Amino acid sequence: MAEQEFMPAVRAMVGREYGRVYAWDAVNAPMIRQWCEVMGIDNPLYLDADYAATSEHDGIVAPPAMLQAWCLEGLHMNNYAPGSTDENPYEVLKLLEANGFASVVAVNSDLSFDRYVKLGEKLYYTTRLDAVGDEKTTALGTGYFVTLVMTFFSEQPEGDEKVGQLLFRVFKFRPANPVKPAAEGDGASAVPKFKRPKPGISDDTRFFWEGCAEGKLLIQRCTACNTLRHPPGPVCSSCHSFDWDSVQSSGKGTIYSFVVMHYPEVPPFDYPNPIGLIELEEGVRLPAGLVGVKRDELAIGQAVQVEFHTFDDELILPMFRPVAQ
Repeated sequence: MAEQEFMPAVRAMVGREYGRVYAWDAVNAPMIRQWCEVMGIDNPLYLDADYAATSEHDGIVAPPAMLQAWCLEGLHMNNYAPGSTDENPYEVLKLLEANGFASVVAVNSDLSFDRYVKLGEKLYYTTRLDAVGDEKTTALGTGYFVTLVMTFFSEQPEGDEKVGQLLFRVFKFRPANPVKPAAEGDGASAVPKFKRPKPGISDDTRFFWEGCAEGKLLIQRCTACNTLRHPPGPVCSSCHSFDWDSVQSSGKGTIYSFVVMHYPEVPPFDYPNPIGLIELEEGVRLPAGLVGVKRDELAIGQAVQVEFHTFDDELILPMFRPVAQ
C-alpha cells in the first residue's frame, strides 16, 4: 500500500525529542499519603517514617506507580510548572487529524522503573516520538499506531539520573463506519444507530446483571466472614473462602470521586459524560454513570441514589442521581 502524501512529514518527526516538563513540587509525604489512601495502599515503606528508616532506603520512598503523578499539570489543562517546555509533543497527532485520521483510542501504556524516588527529589520528564507504524486496517478503522516515550529524571547535583519511563501508544484512525449527515429527504434513517456496548458477563457477575434487570442493586457477600465485595469475584479477599451469596443494597451512597469525559466523543454516549465512583452506604464502591447533574455542581461527598435506566430496549444499567441531603 502506497504511503499517504502527508506521511513524509509525519515520518520526519519520528525520533524527535521534546523538552522538559517539570514537577510543581518535590517528592513529598503528603502527596504520597493521599495517593496511597485513594489507591487503598498501606505499605509502611511509603507511609511510616520510623519503619522506612530501618529499610535499605533509609526513609520514606514514593510508590513506583506514582511516577506520572509528580509532573502532572494539575486541575487545569496545560498548567505545567515554570520552566517547562512550550513544545507540543502531540503535534504528530494533530497532523494526522488534519488529514482525516481524527478518531483516537489508547492502545497500551507501560510504566517501567529504574529505582524508587525519595522525599525531596525534584523530577522532570522529556518526550520522544518513538514510532509511527505503517497504515493498518482494524475493526475500528484504518489508521496509524503512534508511540510516544516519556523518560523521567531526578535532578541531581552530580548529574540528572533516569528513574523511570512511560511508553504510551495510541491508534489514530478513520472510523470503519463513520456517521454521515443525512442527505436532504433521507430522514433519520441515514444515520446509523449505535448501541451501548454490553458488559462481559461471567459466572461471578451474572447475579449482578440479573439483579439490575429486576431493578435491584446486588452486592456480593462472603458467607464465611460476611465481607461485602465489589466488583464480584470468585474468592473472598479477606478470608479466601469461595462461598458467597448476595444482599440487596439500598442504592444510597455518596460520590467518592468523579470524572467528566469530554473527548474523544464515542457514540452512543452523550457528552460531556459524567462518571462517578460511588461509595454505597453498605461500604463498597462501584463506578457508574451520573444523571441529572451539571459539571459545575458536582462535588465529592454529594449524596446520590441509584436508578435503573434501559438502553437500546434491552440493556439495563444502574445510574446515580444526586439527592437532597
